[in-house]
Amino acid sequence: MKAWYLLYCKSRGEARAQQNLALQQIDTYLPTYPEEKLVKGQSTVKRVSLFPSYLFINFDPEITSVSKIHNTRGVIRIVGCKELMTPIDDSIIHAIKMREHKLISELSPKESSATLEPAMERGDKVCFTEGPFSELEGIFDEANGEKRCFVLFDLMGKQQRVAVNKSTIKPVK
Repeated sequence: MKAWYLLYCKSRGEARAQQNLALQQIDTYLPTYPEEKLVKGQSTVKRVSLFPSYLFINFDPEITSVSKIHNTRGVIRIVGCKELMTPIDDSIIHAIKMREHKLISELSPKESSATLEPAMERGDKVCFTEGPFSELEGIFDEANGEKRCFVLFDLMGKQQRVAVNKSTIKPVK
């Protein structure tokens, strides 16, 4: 009988195992969640495995050999596979998929704004959109962590370097 089973994979090898199982026409499910990371001063959203080193597979042990799955690159073993394999209830897989979908939909506006927002580089002109410097223009200097940056602007005849929240500035076109 075709059912879902849990597969233990080599360290960080769940994507490789998933790819090799797909070549064998075996259904897989790798739950992921969006994680925001700072890469080279830019905020990016990356999909990360919800259960590192684990992958769900949907197959019929009477049709597909268990040893064929165990011998797939990236795979270590089917969890709980001794003499009698224990299938995972479809409702559990469905619940995980629903929660994964909810996480993705909650982050979608944030994810799209992070990818559509133009990257600012040193020397780019920026304008303050809110706060005490609202409507003033400055020059983007450098990122300072994930949510802050340094901006240069003229104040009382001198160029000042100020640390501000990235959300309070926008590039000037």
